[in-house]
Amino acid sequence: MSQFALPVRVYIEDTDAGGIVYYVNYLKFMERARTEFMRSLGFGKDGIFNEGIMFVVRDVKIRYLRSAVLDDELQITAEPSLVKGARFVVRQRVYRHDELLADALVECACVHRISQTPVRMPSVMRDALLQAMNGG
Repeated sequence: MSQFALPVRVYIEDTDAGGIVYYVNYLKFMERARTEFMRSLGFGKDGIFNEGIMFVVRDVKIRYLRSAVLDDELQITAEPSLVKGARFVVRQRVYRHDELLADALVECACVHRISQTPVRMPSVMRDALLQAMNGG
């Protein structure tokens, strides 16, 4: 699989009074891209919830490099960089054309939906993430 990218347009509600994207909205864009990335692998909401699991963000490290502004067309990428039994890390970037605006590592943990304790992700999901990580 080539690198996953989700196109996003910046709307007024994404910006502050100066027309610049509010910093937390980059995380919202990344959440959408991770969700669509998982859906592209065959793991939409129904597939995940029917397994009795869910994913929570455990850690985020983000560098903001440049500002996006009102009406920009952005590309939000998602590519797994680490896959373990109960967690995976996704490298996510925000681009305006070829210009890198934000670069993040997002660690997601697989947890039981009710107890919210860590559980191993289903092997089919782990294998799909590993295949995507290895360019397959």
